[in-house]
Parts: sequence; structure tokens; C-alpha cells
Amino acid sequence: MTKAGVKTAESAIHGCSLEMKVLSPKSSVVLAARGPTRTKAYFTRGLGFLLLLSAPTDNRAQTAMNHQERQIVTASELLAAATDSTVSEIVVQASLTGVPTFRLSPGQTLTGATSSVVLHFAAGQDGVQLSADNKIENLALETDVERRALFNDTKVEHLGRLILSNIRTAGTVQLLANDKVRSGHVEAENVDVTAADARGYTQRPKGYGVEVIPGAFVLWNQQADRGVTITANLTGLTAGRAGAPVRGSGIFVGGAGDSGGRLIVSRLETGAIYSDGGIAPGTPDRITSGVFVVSGAFVDRVANHGPVTTYGPNDMVLDNWGTVGTWTAEDKITSYGTSGIGFVNFGTVDVLQVKAPVETFGQGSRGFNVYTGTVHTAEFERIVTHADGAVGIQISQPVGQITVRRGIETYGGTGDSLVKGVVVKLAAIALSIKPGGSVRSISIAGGLTTHGAGVTPVELHGTVDSLQIFEGLSASGGSF
Repeated sequence: MTKAGVKTAESAIHGCSLEMKVLSPKSSVVLAARGPTRTKAYFTRGLGFLLLLSAPTDNRAQTAMNHQERQIVTASELLAAATDSTVSEIVVQASLTGVPTFRLSPGQTLTGATSSVVLHFAAGQDGVQLSADNKIENLALETDVERRALFNDTKVEHLGRLILSNIRTAGTVQLLANDKVRSGHVEAENVDVTAADARGYTQRPKGYGVEVIPGAFVLWNQQADRGVTITANLTGLTAGRAGAPVRGSGIFVGGAGDSGGRLIVSRLETGAIYSDGGIAPGTPDRITSGVFVVSGAFVDRVANHGPVTTYGPNDMVLDNWGTVGTWTAEDKITSYGTSGIGFVNFGTVDVLQVKAPVETFGQGSRGFNVYTGTVHTAEFERIVTHADGAVGIQISQPVGQITVRRGIETYGGTGDSLVKGVVVKLAAIALSIKPGGSVRSISIAGGLTTHGAGVTPVELHGTVDSLQIFEGLSASGGSF
């Protein structure tokens, strides 16, 4: 260049726009880069050029530095990465043992390089603590079964979005809104709790004469302030195995009662659930459930895509204390323990659809029970009970329409059953409408059948606007 002045050149180097200043025909040429870096190039006639790069000067470069991925092969590397706020993604390349409890920094993602990667935590230690805007995916977390494999820091005010995807745990998953937590959203997809024991957790909701043991998977807004709302979308949750149930409840979602903080869930979808509360026989004031919607929870849709099975005394299979739009059970509902009800309602359900049989085997284990609240529409495939005191359907409150497609059948006589924290004598009646109970319409195909001595198929102490029973009534025990 031989003429002094200012010229601008577009450079392809690093995508920069370069401003070229020619100070004089014999002087150096200065190029100032506008882009991810500030670059100065000094040209001197006959001597070529010297290129100097300064440090990054704009937000894009800083953002790139703040979004690092860290590959992990040792426990010490894992702990270091979790405390480094410049690391956004932690990828664990191989299974690790003896891992101590650690906390993810806000915004971090923890993932396994393959689906076979397992973090084995040290004995007596909890697992991963979430802070805010964390994601965990494609990973197995294993602690002692009574410890928390995954939990959250309640000292943060906003949880942001907590995302759990394709996770397997031994140990509980416990997500709580208490202490300083005021907001947050939980997105869980395909979370499998293979083994867990929640019986040691002393924080338990109370109501209707009983306390509830929490579950293998817990999402619970405990804030007393009604203005605190936690939201969630929960799909593909599973717990326990056939013959090897989790201890305590299975899936547990709740708010802080009818006047406290709320939990708003768009979807709660489960696969197979197997649980055993381990409650001593004869205990009147303690219960669990395979799937439990607790007071203060508002769930638009519950769907049980797999079987739900409970094994112990006072283990309800499906239990609602909250508010549910549609609850659909697509696979079998089974209770083996005493006073374990197939579906029990204390809250409000708009539409209940049970598309597979409800079957109970324990003394006093009823098929379907509405104690408090209401169910506007309830549809069942079939209800069968096998023990004394095990009523098929018992209604104690006003409800809407009840339909049964393949009948109600009971095999027991009179025996003890837990009712609102009190053990009472009940006969295994197929259909019982108690005083205070009323039904707009009942339609039962397949009839009402009882086998116990002196047990009548139907008991009406409340009101029924319309009653249709197809294929008749049968009392093989001689009471009818």
C-alpha cells in the first residue's frame, strides 16, 4: 500500500472483520480484528509480518470457555469436575467404585459414556446431590439401599430445571422442596429404582388417622407457603422387581397438604411397581402405597402402564389424597398383604379407568374404596378378593358413575380390616354402599358373587340413583 488512509478488509481467519490502518507509506500496517479475538498484525516493508494474538475480548469467547466437557476415568477427576463451575458436561467413561457423596454445580450435566457405566458409592454414603439446572442421564447410581442415590440441595432458592433421563438406581431418589427452595421443575424419564428402603425416613405426611412411609422415588413440596409451586413431568418410572420389592412406598408425589405448597404434575406414568412397606401386622396408623398421590399434589394424568403389586400389611396399591384428572391402570393391580386396598381414594379423581383385574389376597384387603372426596367416573375390568373382610367395592361418600365389565367376586367371610386408622370387622360383601355414600349410577356386567358363609352380595345403606346388575347375584355361602 502506498497511500495513507483507512481501509477495511474482510478476513476469513477466525471469522474476523479486520480494520486496516495505513499510517504512512513507509510505516507499519495495523489490522485490528473485530470478532472472537482481537488480532494485531504488523506489516513492515520488505520484512514480511509478525502476527500477535491477544486474549479473548468478547462474550462469545468467554462462553466457549465456560462450556467445557470433561472426560472422567477416576473418582478424583469426578469430584474435581463437579466443583469446577467452568465445566458444563461431565462424561464418565467407566464404572467407578468407592465414590463419596458429591454435589453437582449449577448448570452441570452428568452422563455416562455408555449405558453400562455405574457409580458405586462408598458404604454409608449418599450419592449425587443436585443443585440447580442439572441433568443426569444414561447412568446407574448405586448406594446402600437405605441411602439416597439421588437427592437435591435444599439451600438453593430456585431449582431451575432438574432433568433425569435413563437412570437406574440402587438407593432412593428423593427430591424435596423445603428450607430455601421456592420454585423448580423436574423432568424425569425412564428412572428405574431397582432396590431401595425408605422406611428410615421420619418425615411422613399424616392424615385420615395414619402416617405414610415415603417411597423409593419421592417428589415432595413440603413448603407451608401456598404460593410455592413445584412443577413436574414424570414418565417411565419403575421400582422394585417381582419378588424383590422396594421397601416403603413405591412412587410418592405430594404437596404440603390442602393449604400448603403445591406440586403440579402434567404426567405421572409408571411401568412395573413392586413394593412392600414392611409394616408390622396389626399396626393401625401406618400405611404405604405402590403409587401414592399425596395431598397438595395436582396431577393431570396418571397412567400405570405396567403391573402394580404390593406385598405387606397396610400396603395400598394405588392411593389418592390429591387431585387427579385422569387415572388409568393398564395392567393388573394386586395386593397380597392384609388391609391392602386395590385403589383407595381420599381426594378427587375425575376419571378412573382400570383396564385389568384388581385382585387382593390379604384379610381386609378391599378392591375399591372411596372414604373421602369423590370419584366422578370409575370403570373397572374385574374385581376379585380372596380373604375375610375383603369387600369388593365400598363407597362411603357421594360419587358419580361406576362401571364393572366382568363382575365382582369375593371368597372370604367376616374379618378385621383397617378403616381410617381403626381396625373394624367387615364382611366380604361384593358391593357395599355405606351410610353417607351415594352413587349416581352403577352398572355391573358379570354379576355379584360371594363365597363366604353368610356373606350377602350387595349392601345398600346409602342411595343409588340407577343400579344395573347383569348376570345376577350369587351367594354360594348360603346368605342370599
